Amino acid sequence: MYQYIFRRILVFIPMLFALTIIVFALLKAAPGDPYSKILDPDLDPSVLEEAREAKGYNDPIPVQYFRWLSMAAQGDFGESIRYVGRDVSELILSRLPNTLYLGVFSLFVTLIVAIPIGIYSARNPYSPLDYFATGFGFFGLAVPNFFFGLVAIYLFAIQLGWFPSQGYISVSNSGGFGGFLDRLHHLVLPGLTLGLASTASYMRYMRSEVLTVLGSDYIRTARAKGLTERTVLYKHTLRNALIPIITLFGFEFGAIVSGAVITEGVFTFPGIGMLLLESIGNRDYPVIMALTLMFGLFILVGNLIADILYSIVDPRIRYD
Repeated sequence: MYQYIFRRILVFIPMLFALTIIVFALLKAAPGDPYSKILDPDLDPSVLEEAREAKGYNDPIPVQYFRWLSMAAQGDFGESIRYVGRDVSELILSRLPNTLYLGVFSLFVTLIVAIPIGIYSARNPYSPLDYFATGFGFFGLAVPNFFFGLVAIYLFAIQLGWFPSQGYISVSNSGGFGGFLDRLHHLVLPGLTLGLASTASYMRYMRSEVLTVLGSDYIRTARAKGLTERTVLYKHTLRNALIPIITLFGFEFGAIVSGAVITEGVFTFPGIGMLLLESIGNRDYPVIMALTLMFGLFILVGNLIADILYSIVDPRIRYD
């Protein structure tokens, strides 16, 4: 098993290096630079040229890439151009907890809703709840997150006034347990919006896999041996049915961070997704490159974790 994990990490390293090349190349392929947006006619063009020279934008592309890569390897992504005087790493770390709270809340809601309903639908096919779950699955996959978010804001924030429509904390928040509940109150609408498609996917995959496993020979053998239905379900069926869920979880690990960009924009939620949107609008290249690299890194790490979990859940996977 340890050799398997070691080999997966060895594969992870060149993939991470390729990711840095792609991120850097895409940003450099974009037209203009952060100073191209300055259209002040009274500003001497030589001042902008000196600023470009100071930031290294006039250096050869390979020189710029290796300088950025060496700094990124040390956790130094330079200074933000929009937020003058603030390090990119400091700026991201100040927003990252909010996005993680949102992502974890969304994933928690997804798991506690999708897996039980998926199991129930598989054990009771064509029941009213199964039809409802199927309809909800198609709805969740078909409706874009931003549209569902706008509808949720209109219904639950404006019309009913149950939840706040933006932000992550109230002005009157005094901390403590009350402060925690206030944060949780602000997470409900964006969390449900972010987890809509994931809940639908998990539910459909869970139902399909449990149905397939319940029809397997070893499940019939387990029942013939006199095992209780609870043992058959949780010890034999569920463990094998979790394999596609682990695959989804690998991607979901990256989506916890990267998938919140549109949702945070809709709810004006001050996380790194909102920071990315602001940085794109202001051509803040150091922040954009750092965030894009971080999103890709989370996805790669998620897939690595999924591969390792495969070997734990499914004993048929060999390490050699």
